Amino acid sequence: MDQSEIDRLMSGGAKQPTPAAKAPDLHPLPAQAPRAPAAGAAASGGNLDTLLDVSLPVAIEFGRTHMTVQEVLELGSGSVIQLDRMVGEPIDIYVSDRKLAEGEVVVIGEHFGVRITRVVTGPEALAGRESH
Repeated sequence: MDQSEIDRLMSGGAKQPTPAAKAPDLHPLPAQAPRAPAAGAAASGGNLDTLLDVSLPVAIEFGRTHMTVQEVLELGSGSVIQLDRMVGEPIDIYVSDRKLAEGEVVVIGEHFGVRITRVVTGPEALAGRESH
């Protein structure tokens, strides 16, 4: 082991400084405006046609509540769970866990359905199900 290796070990293993490499010569590029879609793309729906048959999960939420573990364990046939919504209040309609609309319950033959009364927009439409 020579003196330079001993000196390097004593200095914490740091390598001897090397001459700085020359910095690359950088030139910024001018900003460019985004390209507009082709003229026929908007009229034909672009790639939207390929998505029209995609199945999305739709959930209808009548209300929510919190229950203790004990209360959940005591549930059985005939149990009634009180929700946070009042009769007549709109229910929430979610598509892919995003609120799409509000509506009211209707009966269609022997099935339940929902009549949309309001389509949500803005920040409310961007909020996921867990934030409501």
